[in-house]
Amino acid sequence: MSIRIVLVGTTHPGNIGAVARAMKNMGILDLSLVSPARFPHSEATARASGAVDVLNNATVTDSLAEALKDCVYVVGASARSRSINWPTLEPRECAGKLLEKSQAGPVAVVFGPEKYGLTNEHLDLCDALLTIPTNPDFSSLNLGMAVQVLTYELRAAGIDRSSPSSYEPDAPLATSGDMEYFYKHLEDVLTDLEFLNPDNPRHLMRRLRRLFIRARPDQNELNILRGILTAVERKGSRND
Repeated sequence: MSIRIVLVGTTHPGNIGAVARAMKNMGILDLSLVSPARFPHSEATARASGAVDVLNNATVTDSLAEALKDCVYVVGASARSRSINWPTLEPRECAGKLLEKSQAGPVAVVFGPEKYGLTNEHLDLCDALLTIPTNPDFSSLNLGMAVQVLTYELRAAGIDRSSPSSYEPDAPLATSGDMEYFYKHLEDVLTDLEFLNPDNPRHLMRRLRRLFIRARPDQNELNILRGILTAVERKGSRND
């Protein structure tokens, strides 16, 4: 079981340390940092309070896509409503889904910058949204607290499982990296067909991402889809 916590654009190094401590408290050790403002940093080490191994083993990447490329399921934490609906999970349901999906490969939960959260472009890489219900009169959670809520639910969900699952997929699920190659291929073909206007794309690709996220293709299915796109390209080139 591989469950990764991903922090995007964290501005305060102390928050990274607090997240590492929250993770280790609940037995989650895989931390990935995307373009942190300051890391490594002494304040991160101080706030980790004994979870320095989580910091030392953390991966640092320049993009969220790189941090997620091997993941088969990704949840993005968001408190804001979005113009296009994403499947939305509360922490307990999210923990169960993550444990289920982790049997097929690495899964991740993504938390955005402290002030602004994740952008729609970040959420394009996610399969679902995580929302944490709070007092509407005082709804602000700091980063460490938000991660602690989720990792507690993961711990509780893991302890509550009485028997291992017998889930055996026909083929490995497509990873986030696989899906990004597919989306680029799909966008190129739709542009060549003049179905997608790159100067006025509206929400077409975002809606298509939602469609394929619901479908959850495995690698064999994705290869079929890529083959169809390639056949369309060849047909088009012969007709030029």
